[in-house]
Amino acid sequence: MNNAMKITMALVIALGLLALGLCIRSGLRAIPDSQRTVDVRGLATREVPANRVTWPIVFKQVGNDLPTVYEQVSSTNDAIVKYLKDNGISDSDISISAPSMTDLTTDRYNTQPLPYNYSVQSVVTVSSDKVDKVRELINRQGELLRRGIAIQSDYSYPITYEYTELNSIKPEMIAEATKNAREAANKFAEDSESKLGKIKSAYQGQFSIEDRDNYTPYIKTVRVVTTLTYFLED
Repeated sequence: MNNAMKITMALVIALGLLALGLCIRSGLRAIPDSQRTVDVRGLATREVPANRVTWPIVFKQVGNDLPTVYEQVSSTNDAIVKYLKDNGISDSDISISAPSMTDLTTDRYNTQPLPYNYSVQSVVTVSSDKVDKVRELINRQGELLRRGIAIQSDYSYPITYEYTELNSIKPEMIAEATKNAREAANKFAEDSESKLGKIKSAYQGQFSIEDRDNYTPYIKTVRVVTTLTYFLED
């Protein structure tokens, strides 16, 4: 092999090594660029009216003769059910729990004279999707007092309101939260003199349903937060 051929082969090898080096250098530059990301969150909220209400109507009857007390409880239950049905509540929305009896004579710690021997508690529960109608009756429950039915406030039996149609608003809320997250990501990209790339990952947080405030439990606030990671490009 003459010197000219040797020089030519050496030049080809050198050029090949140079090209390979440039490719490796370009690849090494691209790796950090491809890892540039931004994490953003998008929030979506809705105020919705409750579509289900549960109203426990609690009362007690007391006396010394247990059969008589139970008869009074049964009669009062019937009166409450009639009142509810007369005001537009259907049978399917009314339930009566088994009465709870307390025998005060068995309280060994009581040393005072007993005004009566037995106390029986009963609960008539309304569970209905007629939220406005039930709220109206709750505001009018004084009518039961005028009929001699002593309704009790019992923290063990609170009035509750629910929103059960979350699936109907989920898609719109997720879309809104994603849009808000993208707007935040675009703003970050502009401030950093970059361009927003594709989504690297996305996480949809849990939906939460809470009372709007302590005074309007029949209005709910639905909330969801999505977390997205975008690539940033030059």
